[in-house]
Amino acid sequence: MSNDRPFRLLQETLRHSVELYPDKVAIVSGPDRMTYAELWEKCVAMAHALRHIGVNRGDRVAIFLDNTWHCPVALFGALLADAVFVIINPQTKSDKLSYILKDCGASALIADQHLRGVFLHSVADSQVKRVIVAGQGAASAAEPRLLGWDDALSRTAGVDANARAITVDLCSLIYTSGSTGEPKGVMHTHQSMLFALQSLVEYLRLDETDCLLCVLPLAFDYGMYQLLMAMSTGATLVLERSFTYPAQVFKAMQAERVTVFPGVPTIFAMLLAAHERQSLEFPRVKRVTNTAAALPSGFNTRLREIFPKADLYRMYGLTECKRVSYLPPSDVDRKPESVGIAIPGTEVMVLDDAGQPVAPGQVGKLYVRGAHVMLGYWNQPGKSAHMLKPGRLPGERVLCTHDLFTVDEDGYLYFVGRSDDIIKCRGEKVSPIEVEAVLFGIGGIREAAVIGVPHPVLGQAVHAYINLADGSTLSEHDVKRICGEKLEAYMVPQQVVFLPELPKSANGKIDKKALAGAHAA
Repeated sequence: MSNDRPFRLLQETLRHSVELYPDKVAIVSGPDRMTYAELWEKCVAMAHALRHIGVNRGDRVAIFLDNTWHCPVALFGALLADAVFVIINPQTKSDKLSYILKDCGASALIADQHLRGVFLHSVADSQVKRVIVAGQGAASAAEPRLLGWDDALSRTAGVDANARAITVDLCSLIYTSGSTGEPKGVMHTHQSMLFALQSLVEYLRLDETDCLLCVLPLAFDYGMYQLLMAMSTGATLVLERSFTYPAQVFKAMQAERVTVFPGVPTIFAMLLAAHERQSLEFPRVKRVTNTAAALPSGFNTRLREIFPKADLYRMYGLTECKRVSYLPPSDVDRKPESVGIAIPGTEVMVLDDAGQPVAPGQVGKLYVRGAHVMLGYWNQPGKSAHMLKPGRLPGERVLCTHDLFTVDEDGYLYFVGRSDDIIKCRGEKVSPIEVEAVLFGIGGIREAAVIGVPHPVLGQAVHAYINLADGSTLSEHDVKRICGEKLEAYMVPQQVVFLPELPKSANGKIDKKALAGAHAA
């Protein structure tokens, strides 16, 4: 593909880098290293494999993989097959996986062998035709729906791989928790993802000389865009499963000469704790980025000890438009509490209930205009209409974030709070209703309510307030253990409080505002 026309499809960004840098290392994944040419070959083979098992244009391909090189191959392979990729967090439990597979109507699943105990039950009650399984012992004659990775990628003869998708076609569904407790599939087209990608690369000033670290889940759009940014610029991506073993990550950073370090407050807190035990310094890192939750301003000085030559980017976004704003590094000390200005090519507005711009310092709802705004929620027209509002132009839709903000005299944004119940913990969205459903399923619990409590590192901590039935002997340990068996780790309450009675509003509902007020007091 030549440089004389803009990209129309997301996969074209990778192909362009392959043409420019075929022998350059694209991905470092544990002991594995893969050049752009090698990565492209595997992605094309995956596209052929998906076509061979019946995946057609617009079909949804669910990806249930750890942070390894298999995930980028699955993502771009799905795109090259004209399909829609749906990355699902590997921590997801069977019931939620079943819901997502059925909701999006996935026709294929690409999964890790070690997750077999989770996905086998889920695919049994779904439209999934075949499962491509990565890992040893991936398939057996007793399970004809399963197909081993190597076997699948070798079955390419006679399969048409010509692209049919166009830029307004659906590219990805990103599932995010909602106030109903059921995940919602955020619809992004090739156009919206390309626009967001190019805007991010522009303000972060990334190019082929960079080496990006990714310890964030690729199912988290912040992690996924580290991959997309690296592949679109010809940079190298160092892909780690997590930040659970910091020493291993630090070793990889030094060995691979990492220049970009993206994180969330939880990761930065772990990093600073390690720095206190033994001094750390990464002078090759040029950019440190943070989003998902506000980074405490007190972290600035200490992070500069670790990254003495890096620019610090504070950012705000949501899955429905990827990224809203960024604080230019030159303003970090001048406006340490701000989340900055609109990303390039977009516009933000803080409006009052009458739809008028608020005065500096006044609170209003944040609205976003731009080509990066989602198409809507998959099969959720009512919830889509709640988020997408009429804009200035006839037929235009702008994103109403329903988050509360102020602006200062210079037009810089300041996050005030969320106008719904969603808890954002460790960069992940947690639906209180989903956690409460698990709590109510535990014998001995009479009433339960879950709220988010401000936390300097997590953004918000998940707190559960419980009224026990008479005679119940449940302990905080018991509740956390059972939640850990049924929920992703970030959804498990950090604190469980037992109360003789939960506060009620006049209409008899549990008064969560009263719980939050009692905690603040």
